[in-house]
Amino acid sequence: MTERFTGSFTQQEPIPEAGIAAALAVLQSGRLHRYNLAPGEIGETALLEEEFAAFTGARYCLAVASGGYAMATALRAVGVGPGDRVLSNAFTLAPVPGAIASVGAQPVFVGVTEDLTIDLRDLAAKADEADVLLLSHMRGHICDMDRLMEVCGDAGIRVIEDCAHTMGASWRGVASGRHGAIGCYSCQTYKHVNSGEGGLLVTDDADLAARAIMLSGSYMLYDRHRAAPPPEAFERIKYHTPNISGRMDNLRAAILRPQLADLAKQVDRWNARYRALEDGLRGTPGLTLIPRPDAESFVGSSFQFLLLDWTGDSVTEVLDRCERRGVELKWFGAPEPLAFTSRYDSWRYADAPAMPESDRILAGILDMRVPLTFSLQDCALIARIIRAEVGTVYQAGAVRSA
Repeated sequence: MTERFTGSFTQQEPIPEAGIAAALAVLQSGRLHRYNLAPGEIGETALLEEEFAAFTGARYCLAVASGGYAMATALRAVGVGPGDRVLSNAFTLAPVPGAIASVGAQPVFVGVTEDLTIDLRDLAAKADEADVLLLSHMRGHICDMDRLMEVCGDAGIRVIEDCAHTMGASWRGVASGRHGAIGCYSCQTYKHVNSGEGGLLVTDDADLAARAIMLSGSYMLYDRHRAAPPPEAFERIKYHTPNISGRMDNLRAAILRPQLADLAKQVDRWNARYRALEDGLRGTPGLTLIPRPDAESFVGSSFQFLLLDWTGDSVTEVLDRCERRGVELKWFGAPEPLAFTSRYDSWRYADAPAMPESDRILAGILDMRVPLTFSLQDCALIARIIRAEVGTVYQAGAVRSA
């Protein structure tokens, strides 16, 4: 009998009981707004910020409405404005160039390597085109951050890290988000902690932290933040920083705090599933696995592989055959964007000269979520299905593009 997977690629685990209880307490109080506190009360949002700062080793943290809002706030905080150019990955998700566009700036796309990380040679070649890099650790793949910071340091480029897929990851022991001036994280349902929507921002720079807090809409109530700079940092900027409201509320923070406490354990569970998929697919003819360098501690919440130089029709056949057996793969090489698979040439609001080397890689990227509702046995089954269907199409021949 032909094996078939019957699980869901979008079903997350339930919110922990401690999060449900904390959320219920917030609902019963009625004080959902982060600044609506009883005398002497410390709000859930302020506690989350304090705990996330400690988790990452950052001096300051701000909780906001989404990861995209965190990135736009970071860009504003470092001074990016209308007409400016910002370097960013060609391989990323739409909220990253969207954050750049939201402040009136223009993305300058940097290529992708077969390791699915930013092309550092292309970055060096384009380093004179902008003085800010919004670096996306896309799908949890971290580039050589030592070399990247060297390139950016030599060129006077400030780095903002999009860590939507790397919360809990690190490079040579340094937490993702802690190499650049600001690190931005997502708490959206498919990320590593789940409040439906939400974001976090960390920095060691007091002025950047003060600007971000004011931008988020603090109504001069910045003394109610705990992971915040001293009052004099706010005095320097409070009359010149607009309120662009995007605060996190106490309900979402209450849901997130127990998840943050459990994140290290969850990372181990994700990585066990990732390795099961990797082991099951290793050596599949025509399929290229993505190497994970020893310096990288990653979180395997999604899985990617390459069908490099395959024809579009052959990739589509693999997708269709896997889908019929219950395995949902996403393809970044489709002629039209579908769901989250848009790419640099899909974002028509940005000037995007052709990037043939990156196009070749994007055309071969297949991607899937790895929710923790999958068992190790599920992952082994999924790998067997992909291996079989890739092998069938590959053995049929005519899979390689000219």
